[in-house]
Amino acid sequence: MCGIVGYIGTREAVPLLLEGLKRLEYRGYDSAGLTVMTGDDLDTHKAVGRISELEKALGSNGDRPTSTIGIAHTRWATHGAPTIANAHPHVSCEGDFAVVHNGIIENATTLRKKLQTLGHVFTSETDTEVIAHLIEEAYQDNLEEAVRE
Repeated sequence: MCGIVGYIGTREAVPLLLEGLKRLEYRGYDSAGLTVMTGDDLDTHKAVGRISELEKALGSNGDRPTSTIGIAHTRWATHGAPTIANAHPHVSCEGDFAVVHNGIIENATTLRKKLQTLGHVFTSETDTEVIAHLIEEAYQDNLEEAVRE
């Protein structure tokens, strides 16, 4: 089963996100990832396998991104193979939006084709990635309105 962890606060996000993912390990999964906001940028790390593989991908504590906001996800593949590219979070073309999602998007293929005709480039086989691109396409200057659209 998939699991989602998020954090916004004053403490370092990466250790809290990793601890949250570890608490979800009993659920079973094939990959894991996290995205944290570092200034105006998003920093995404993914791995196939156990949370320990994600920890390795993040490097030592001194090399890890520092942030007080982030999202994390453990994935059990429903669309696409268990690969780093298919692991969540998924990021929009310009890297401004990161999304984690549990569930199935029934019309993902139709949405993907439409977004590709508009110039969006997909990097995974997942249905979830369309959400990041839909938000990017709809975004003007208000995130809440873009998500609602």
